[in-house]
Amino acid sequence: MVKLKINNLNVWYEKNHAVKELNLEVQANEILGIIGPSNSGKTSFLKTLNRLNELNPGFTVTGEILLDGKNIFTELDKHLLRKRVGIVFALPLPLPLTIFDNIAYGPRLHGLKNRARLEEIVEESLKAAAIWDEVKDRLNTNAFKLSGGQQQRLCIARTLAVEPEVILYDEPCSGLDPISTLKIEEAMQELKKNYTQILVTNNVKQAARASDRTAFFLLGELIEVAGTKQLFTVPKDKRTEDYITGRFG
Repeated sequence: MVKLKINNLNVWYEKNHAVKELNLEVQANEILGIIGPSNSGKTSFLKTLNRLNELNPGFTVTGEILLDGKNIFTELDKHLLRKRVGIVFALPLPLPLTIFDNIAYGPRLHGLKNRARLEEIVEESLKAAAIWDEVKDRLNTNAFKLSGGQQQRLCIARTLAVEPEVILYDEPCSGLDPISTLKIEEAMQELKKNYTQILVTNNVKQAARASDRTAFFLLGELIEVAGTKQLFTVPKDKRTEDYITGRFG
């Protein structure tokens, strides 16, 4: 089932044409990896999916993005959209609050006050992000006392707490050690049961490990998209092969 359908998407910042005539479908419950060198439009595309790009002066967009068949620009309130399509950034950004309050922040913002339900959401979200066992005895500790890898999984849990349908990751492991990276990748595999995920990564090996399908972007264009194994072993475009074998990028 198609979760997101992107038709003829173009993104500009002033005169910089960041995404060019992009057509792409994202299937429900898949992990779609997006790879490509810097300035390929990967992050611009990601931020357009939940309209965060609208915060940038000079941003313009044409084309359409359909979430479950509804145009996110004309048929969906952007605040509701951001609840349905959450994003995890490269740099973990916990709030200056306790671990518990970090996770409870979103549900409280949406009006939930019942303490017992908040406790359930906190536990469920931390478990889904594979960090519950490490923090369950110190939920009242400041989140800044966690390691970098733990903070990133906390941020994933905070995203999950508002019950999104799609999770976007923008280089979520770029500053993490291999063990923390593995824990996040394992959590992503578990999350496939309930969520659609899009992973932007500059680490082609991570895309090969974690993604069901992979898309290769270059200079704002989608060059090709295929099953990950196929793209990494028999890419159709020589530019894709050159990038994944390290000949450029």
